[in-house]
Amino acid sequence: MEKQTSRRSFLKVSSISGGGMLLGFSWLASLKPSEVMGAAGTAPEWVELTGFIKIMADNQIKILSPNPEFGQNVMTSLPMLIAEELEVDWKKIQVEMGDYDTPRFKSQFTGGSQSIRSAWMPLRKAGATARMMLLQAAANLWHLPVAELTASNGSVMHKATNKTITYGQLAEAAAKLPVPANPVLKKASELNLVGQSQKNVEGAKIVAGKSLFTMDYQVDGMLVAMAIRPPAFGMQLKSYDATEAKKMPGIKDVFDIEVYKKGYERAGFDTRTFNHLIVVVGNSTWEVLNARKKVVAQWESIVETKETVNNFGRKKEETIPAGLESSDKHMQQMLALQGQKAKVLRKDGDPEAAFAAAKKVIEKTYSAPFLPHNTMEPISCFAHITDEKAFFVAPIQIPDMMKQNIVANLDVPADKIEMKLARMGGGFGRRAYGHYIIEAGLISKKMKAPVKLIYTREDDMTNGVYRPAYIVTYKAALDANNNITAIHIKGGGIPEHAVHENRFPAGAFDNYLAEGWELPSNITIGAFRAPRSNFIASAEQSFLDELAQTIGKDPIDFRIELLKKAKASPVGKNNDYNADRYIGVLELLKEKSKWTATPKGKHRGVAAYFCHNSYVAHVVDVSMKNGLPQIDNVVSVLDCGIVVNPDAAKNMVEGAVIDGIGNCLFGGLKFDKGVVLQQNLNQYRMIRMREAPKKIDVHFVQNSIDPTGLGEPPFPPIFAALANAMYKATGKRFYHQPFINELNKKA
Repeated sequence: MEKQTSRRSFLKVSSISGGGMLLGFSWLASLKPSEVMGAAGTAPEWVELTGFIKIMADNQIKILSPNPEFGQNVMTSLPMLIAEELEVDWKKIQVEMGDYDTPRFKSQFTGGSQSIRSAWMPLRKAGATARMMLLQAAANLWHLPVAELTASNGSVMHKATNKTITYGQLAEAAAKLPVPANPVLKKASELNLVGQSQKNVEGAKIVAGKSLFTMDYQVDGMLVAMAIRPPAFGMQLKSYDATEAKKMPGIKDVFDIEVYKKGYERAGFDTRTFNHLIVVVGNSTWEVLNARKKVVAQWESIVETKETVNNFGRKKEETIPAGLESSDKHMQQMLALQGQKAKVLRKDGDPEAAFAAAKKVIEKTYSAPFLPHNTMEPISCFAHITDEKAFFVAPIQIPDMMKQNIVANLDVPADKIEMKLARMGGGFGRRAYGHYIIEAGLISKKMKAPVKLIYTREDDMTNGVYRPAYIVTYKAALDANNNITAIHIKGGGIPEHAVHENRFPAGAFDNYLAEGWELPSNITIGAFRAPRSNFIASAEQSFLDELAQTIGKDPIDFRIELLKKAKASPVGKNNDYNADRYIGVLELLKEKSKWTATPKGKHRGVAAYFCHNSYVAHVVDVSMKNGLPQIDNVVSVLDCGIVVNPDAAKNMVEGAVIDGIGNCLFGGLKFDKGVVLQQNLNQYRMIRMREAPKKIDVHFVQNSIDPTGLGEPPFPPIFAALANAMYKATGKRFYHQPFINELNKKA
């Protein structure tokens, strides 16, 4: 970061009207230098900066948090990093959600379990820089060496003379000082706020039902809009008659829109399901819902098309095939492709020779269906497009990545975009795709009025964006002494495969082959909590469990043995995991779960996985009741580096465990001739409170490693931990999600 831009353009300080200091800091590394400084007494102009600290004259400190919030509690954890180095009383911190700000914010992103990891150094440096400037201001005031002063609890002190002064009293003078080049950060052993649990800064507002979400947003003259989309994937709008709908009470207009212009080159997060929509606009939700039923639409089949997608500079041509797809046919196609040659992703040694010489081959195939996100809050977006600006209130995970889309498809200059970032009622990847922002903008532009676009639950479930359908086959070759001589992984999916060829158990076997294939589809897919990992971890860890049983080894000991081998003499150069950290998680899990002392009447399963830079392992205790699994206890161990806010971290693990159990047991979206068969939650099985684990015991490996991912890593391995426990309870292995279907199958 410091090589890319001057230190002075990385951090800027200015006084603000009424006295005080405004400190701007960089969120991510990609900055553009600017020396524009606000004059004393005026609001400063921050260029390419993504956040700020305000120290007020009354010693209040306000932090504007730019990262969108959907429940992972970054609005609490990120400001803690600044407060830690700033040496302030956390109780006096005020936190506000920042708006989308193109000149100031280079990248506002919540996803990929990267929020804390990306901000760990920049935010701490921001806090440390402010502290050093305040210390220097006090030193200048008292004519003392700065080395003799200390900062604590929002004040500067000189112990020898017993002098003390608050940050608020120093702020204006500090703002006029040069920015220190190399702020000294605390050592891991010196952290006192980081590592201590703090309550959610928005918790009281959430409980009190304060206006936080897009659905809460209201302005005078606001209209309500809903869309009508094709009833099946593989179909498009042909014509429609809105005569009766326009006669309905409160209806302002019915018209059609094309979301993306013809020829628009999509970026990686510009996914949309159907491009040509009918829109109904009226005064209220109820009136629009009723009028929508009166529109008579004619649909026709699509033809195969190809689109170029520019994914962070890597262009790829995507095929959108014609036809009405069905789940049964999908499975037939995937099984057929599993029997054909696929693209070699990685090859170590001579696996073909090892399999040819094997005395025994274990081969198992695993599959998983499409999954809808089913966030608690369905999609909505407020838009008001005028000649002066394009204003949005949007629950979006990646606002900055929507800029080119808004500019191209709404004909709005980039500097005229204004967006308030509403709290999201769940994300999980669904809100990384902002097509609904364009839809709302087009409707507002047409109506020349403020508009709130609303998706019903049915709209959300039938409009994509889904977790892909996957399949993978694992094979192991064994010699006469039950030694594993080769591993072969072949996986595919609709429309992407889930094989991570360089992850464990790659590196642990001399002979290793990983292959992958993809089957194009017109069903729209996208990121789903721990993309790809959420399936492949389930298959990999289930297979390793079965392999351990075959060769007569304890499941945890077997994994540790393989990891020790990968550590001592790794095969290949691209293994993307740290064997020591993997082993550490498994060893701590073995201790905390009392692995060898299974409670009476319980059945235990284990799984471990690495993704998003973190290591996670679970032990699940299951008992069977009325033919269904009852999850009595889950013990989870994570190595995600330093944990900033332990209670919030535990909450994320607990949520991931429950979410994972619900998805692998019950989750599955089916299609029949392009039609989504489950269109609301009365048809789609979600986990219920009585089915959640009775207890979830979470432990973190204590180390001084900088924080890594946390929101997604606990999710993938819980699938296999449950499957392996259910095997112990039922004597049946579970290969195809949702597991409830296999559980109910007769032998």
